[in-house]
Amino acid sequence: QVQLVESGGGLVQAGGSLRLSCAASGRTFSRYVMGWFRQAPGKERAFVSSISWSGGSTYYADSVKGRFTISRDNAKNTVYLQMNSLKPEDTAVYYCAAQNRVSGSYNSVDYWGQGTQVTVSS
Repeated sequence: QVQLVESGGGLVQAGGSLRLSCAASGRTFSRYVMGWFRQAPGKERAFVSSISWSGGSTYYADSVKGRFTISRDNAKNTVYLQMNSLKPEDTAVYYCAAQNRVSGSYNSVDYWGQGTQVTVSS
């Protein structure tokens, strides 16, 4: 069992930055691919980024490439999402996910966090 708790969301102006954190409980954190998804109002939940168990491989949606950076600290059971050059279209609830493989599909997710709101004003 893995429990995920996100933090770091908030309100920021366009062009600004935020850093999301996801703290995981459980001793099996390092075995999981970790990912971030987001859900904007009226839209389906969408893949944002994933990182392999070792942190050696990272993957991004085209919409965030070059602006977002995912990282993890297995010693702290924490995964991060550094978001720079934020745009109003990045506004969404961001969910941390423990995945059984690298994938943008929901069926790759074994555990979800509760979500944290990110709002980017223009």
